[in-house]
Amino acid sequence: MSSQKFGSRKGALLGSAAKISRRSMMTGAATALAVGSLLRPRGARAEALDVEKDTLTFGFIKLTDMAPLAVALELGYFEEEGLEVTLEAQANWKVLLDGVIDGRLDGAHMLAGQPLAATIGFGTEAHIITPFSMDLNGNGITVSNEIWEQMKPGIPKMADGRPVHPIGAEYLKPVVDKYRAEGKPFNMGMVFPVSTHNYELRYWLAAGGLKPGYYSPENVTGQIDAEVLLSVTPPPQMPSTMEAGTIYGYCVGEPWNQQAVFKGIGVPVITDYEIWKNNPEKVFGITKKFADENPNTTLALTKALIRAAIWLDEKDNANRKKAVEILSRSEYVGADYDVIANSMTGTFEYEKGDKRDVPDFNVFFRYFATYPYASDAVWYLTQMRRWGQIAEQKPDSWYDEVAKKVYRPDIYLKAAKLLVDEGNAPKDGFPWDTDGYRAPQTEFIDKITFDGRKPNAYIDSFPIGLKGAQKVGAEGVIDG
Repeated sequence: MSSQKFGSRKGALLGSAAKISRRSMMTGAATALAVGSLLRPRGARAEALDVEKDTLTFGFIKLTDMAPLAVALELGYFEEEGLEVTLEAQANWKVLLDGVIDGRLDGAHMLAGQPLAATIGFGTEAHIITPFSMDLNGNGITVSNEIWEQMKPGIPKMADGRPVHPIGAEYLKPVVDKYRAEGKPFNMGMVFPVSTHNYELRYWLAAGGLKPGYYSPENVTGQIDAEVLLSVTPPPQMPSTMEAGTIYGYCVGEPWNQQAVFKGIGVPVITDYEIWKNNPEKVFGITKKFADENPNTTLALTKALIRAAIWLDEKDNANRKKAVEILSRSEYVGADYDVIANSMTGTFEYEKGDKRDVPDFNVFFRYFATYPYASDAVWYLTQMRRWGQIAEQKPDSWYDEVAKKVYRPDIYLKAAKLLVDEGNAPKDGFPWDTDGYRAPQTEFIDKITFDGRKPNAYIDSFPIGLKGAQKVGAEGVIDG
């Protein structure tokens, strides 16, 4: 496994080659305050909790939506909450999850589906929770130049000749049908079997009339009865894998869609904002054991991450250029500044030269982005059931129980109240009175309404996917 570790920026500025501890910060308080003032405007001081564990290592994957972690470290929020944090880049999502489970990592930037899948025992079994949702949106689907040229003639055009967006998978379907008729498998990439990217790519394909395949307990490739074959590729390797011809397209987070544009090897055809407006994307995951044994530490890290999210979105994204500079460093995302800025600062480039305003492509705090909604968890569980990762039908009550076992708004709101009391967060920035379920959501590419309180009715509403008591056998769907 390749990994990259780095600790406090304040420690580096103070001349230390290693991490600087909370205790050493306290002994040099005046110097630390001076350094902190160089990093950001200082507001109210945090009231540091009596944390049980003050030295922590968190994992992440090199994607722009790890930004709350980088910002919390760079701007000193972790340290103000009494925590000495090291961030460690991980080779892939499995290595990252394993690190949290075995205790090598205290927590990590995770795919929203990872804590749910681990807790119900799909893949690795472990009780993972999340007290903090890291962002909304942030993904795209890109196809190779070869595929784009075949799709493009059928796509409606605006008066200036540019394609009308969003572009549905119905414009990909004739291309896939042609390849299949010629005996060529049509391969696309996603980052992990329980990733948002897998479910978003499947959702987009199915909405356009293409079958992305099923999982079964005996066959976890996800390619049973598939017209489009999906396989796992780590995010930073997506562009090169497509360029090599191994896959014809992919769904991934930024900056790896924009990288394809800059390299001239592919065209992003749709963002996840256009598949499901303001969809939850990543979460911060810890084991339930860690949270139970370290309740104050859990509150402290949640406070720091909320403060980072506020900074990322405040004043109409005024801090995004600084955030891009941070993320472009090799220890974080390590892509060129311009590549990251192309989506992180409120725009998104589809074809080269076709840059459009998408101010909500990355959302970190507004729209209650950081609150861990039970209904968000339920949506992921419905997609796991839709494609056979949950092998048997479950009652609606099961979805609610699993969601509330994993997504922990009780921790989140306790941290939020502390921040409000300190003057470090706005009171109206949090949904204090919610029951954890969003109102029914309608802004999906297929116009199907999602009501998190009625998961089975939602699952049954899709033309493509498991319904009712259906199961998946070796050849495909079997009626229950």
